[in-house]
Amino acid sequence: MTNLPIDEVRLRERLIQLTRDLVLVESTDARPDERKRCFQLVRNHLEQVPGICLRMLEKNGYESLLALPRGCGQPKVLFCAHLDVVEHPTPEAYRSIVSDGRIVGPGAGDMKGQLAILIELMRHLWKHHPELPVGLAVTSDEERGGENGVRFLVEEAGVSCDVAVIPDGGSITDITLEEKGIAHLRLSCVGTSAHAARPWLGANALRHLAAAIARVLDHFDRLRPPLVDPDDLDTHWHSTCEVTMMDAFNDSPNRIPDRAEAVLDVRFIPPETLTSIMSAIQRLAGPGVAVECIVGAEPSHLAPDPRWIDITRSITGAEPRLVRACGGSDGRFFAARGIPVILSRPRVGNLHGPDEWIEVESMLSYFQIAARYAIVS
Repeated sequence: MTNLPIDEVRLRERLIQLTRDLVLVESTDARPDERKRCFQLVRNHLEQVPGICLRMLEKNGYESLLALPRGCGQPKVLFCAHLDVVEHPTPEAYRSIVSDGRIVGPGAGDMKGQLAILIELMRHLWKHHPELPVGLAVTSDEERGGENGVRFLVEEAGVSCDVAVIPDGGSITDITLEEKGIAHLRLSCVGTSAHAARPWLGANALRHLAAAIARVLDHFDRLRPPLVDPDDLDTHWHSTCEVTMMDAFNDSPNRIPDRAEAVLDVRFIPPETLTSIMSAIQRLAGPGVAVECIVGAEPSHLAPDPRWIDITRSITGAEPRLVRACGGSDGRFFAARGIPVILSRPRVGNLHGPDEWIEVESMLSYFQIAARYAIVS
């Protein structure tokens, strides 16, 4: 067992209330004051524990919180969470309800619910096992790529650990083994403006860019296997590309644009590398189209600890699966440094939607798994 005197009824109440409190904070990229308010809420809960050192770090306007037992320079286990959430059109979207055993609200599953678990976990661990070399890192830019959060912590601030635990992928019995590489690419094109009634006098930058994007998308569509099961991620283990943003910088319906930009989100698998993907897209886009990498990361092998797998089996009574993930996580920054990463989480759904949810029972199970692992590590 975890060797923690846990009152599960009280823990359930605290997890529900804290998750709902966190969800109500509109901690989006566009609202730095709300991100600060969310950090203060986290601090309010952690500052109550004696012997804990809290450090705030900052990179390019994005704060991070590092919590460690006093005198612990490098924890054996570092739990990681992010408090930033995706933007929703209206402030009214940031509400929370409890329904059918789930906490529902923006960011509940990505990852305010998991943040609540880790806050309560740290409080319990540090109270009953103050000698444990276990830490918590909370960042605020994961939804923007993590460059100013976990990447900054591990590559510039000197944060390290024996193993990183990040409840931001997989599921309660699905433990992520591999993640695809990521390339967020900006494609841009310059043309010549003219009246749309006389197109022969201009060079349409948007039209040229759209044709280039069509060639890129067609290439990646051909990589899709003939049979795809939406519920089986293994059938999606191939490189993909989607256009996510496009702008012609034009305010007139009868003007041929002289400049156009688009953003592509590419997810790729070995043996592709970031360099090979960039080269392929530049070749497909053709002359006149510039390709710039905004965010890039190689595919990651996360090497989860067998002890976590055994503990998961013991707590849940189900056989864990090692899965491959189409998305990415902050785990890639640890993996790039040779640090093993454990990536699983409670059951969640409708991620990035206003009715995003996290299942309460699996929150309790995850708490038990993480607590037992922290103690035996």
